[in-house]
Amino acid sequence: MTGPGQFERGTDGPRVILVGVDGSPTSMRAAAYAAGLARRQRSRLVAVFVTEAAPAMAGWVPSAGVVARDAAAQVDAELRRELAPAAERLGIEVEYRSVRGDPVAVLSRIADELPADAVLVGASEQAGHRVIGSVAVRLVRIGRWPVTVVP
Repeated sequence: MTGPGQFERGTDGPRVILVGVDGSPTSMRAAAYAAGLARRQRSRLVAVFVTEAAPAMAGWVPSAGVVARDAAAQVDAELRRELAPAAERLGIEVEYRSVRGDPVAVLSRIADELPADAVLVGASEQAGHRVIGSVAVRLVRIGRWPVTVVP
């Protein structure tokens, strides 16, 4: 039970749904699932694209940082173009944010600030994440919101 003025998640269904998007097929499925959930629940959808501040290969290959920034800018622009018409078709309220930083830290901070009733992300397609943990696994471990991982 919560006291006066405290936030209680999911009491009458989610009011705010946060979805992490990165342009990958699984994140786009997560966005589609989140949009459908937002439509059915009459929730606000916040889509967040996180660009990592320093790509891992930037130190090894001199032009890797520039290539990574250009690729991220292209994905960001494409997501912005696709989001508004899709939201209008579905009749949902969508906010899009593009932020630099660690994906888990950024998604966690935004989920807490909103506050989000649910967080959705796509399953990682990278083999190394089985060892060090994917964004999804790290968000689940934090344990402050329900997390849905979409395959």
